[in-house]
Amino acid sequence: MSKNNNIIVVLIFVVAWFFNINKVTFAPLVVSTLFILLTSLLAHCARRLVQKSINEPFVRLLFEEAIAAAELCGCCFELIVVADNFGVGTYAIFLFALTIWWSLNWGDATACPYTHIEDVIEGKGDIRKAFLKTWAELLGGLLVFKYVQTYWALEISETHKDKAFEECRADLQVPVIYGAVVEGVATCLCRLASKSLGDLNPRFATAIDSFIGTSLVVAGVLTRHTVFVYRYQDNSANADLSVSIFCKIHLGKAFDYSGGYFNPVLATSLKAGCEGHTLLEHAVVYWIGACAGSILSVYMYKIPAIQRYVRGTTAVNGDSIWADKED
Repeated sequence: MSKNNNIIVVLIFVVAWFFNINKVTFAPLVVSTLFILLTSLLAHCARRLVQKSINEPFVRLLFEEAIAAAELCGCCFELIVVADNFGVGTYAIFLFALTIWWSLNWGDATACPYTHIEDVIEGKGDIRKAFLKTWAELLGGLLVFKYVQTYWALEISETHKDKAFEECRADLQVPVIYGAVVEGVATCLCRLASKSLGDLNPRFATAIDSFIGTSLVVAGVLTRHTVFVYRYQDNSANADLSVSIFCKIHLGKAFDYSGGYFNPVLATSLKAGCEGHTLLEHAVVYWIGACAGSILSVYMYKIPAIQRYVRGTTAVNGDSIWADKED
């Protein structure tokens, strides 16, 4: 793990230099980084232990799902601290690095329930196994908070002061149906991107997928107060009907509306039981909304127009990032 430790140290100094973090705030950043590193290391060791000691493939996968969910949620608890105290840019760098790490180390585990629903729809899995995987992920995501709380209670840095036992508030700021739509649409877009990368198999696919995922999360913060306006009017002389379209979209509203989690287990681990919504409302927004968006992506991806667009992107000139194309 010496190589990984060197990478983390370099990452800390790069972040500190780029965002002009002073000596006072640098120490808490180190504490947060060490916690994330410790969490990833413990998960990595647990994963290796499971792989060596459990021979039955499905049982081993259940343990791996629980470990992946615990690692995801544990790191994201600390990423909230990073975002609140060191800004969105620092948060984005950490999230990007972590998503690459997770992609390279989780294997067949996903730590995300709707991927199992997609497998059932596409005939790659059955309902019983999907339920058991989801149960394992929930177990890992919920149990990890005690570990996080224990670390926070040490109050090693100012950013953890009173953090372990503070009251949490829900991120849902709109009616339940609106929140569910936001989570569903964002999840659908994210899954469409992942499916496209899976089929195209580009070079650096892991980095590209991580960049897309990070961008979807961070873009909401950076464009929170940005409004996109689109106007279209067709007054063709030969047209029997004049068409006029006006579209006004508030970008980045996922964070003002629902928090933008795009993962039911992650949302449940971080926000279930928090003041501001009931458990039923939480389930509708973060479970039904996200799963509906995921299911929609399965059918949307099969639309001929989308398939033609995806397949057509491989025919490019010059240098190529696609794995099956020579530069």
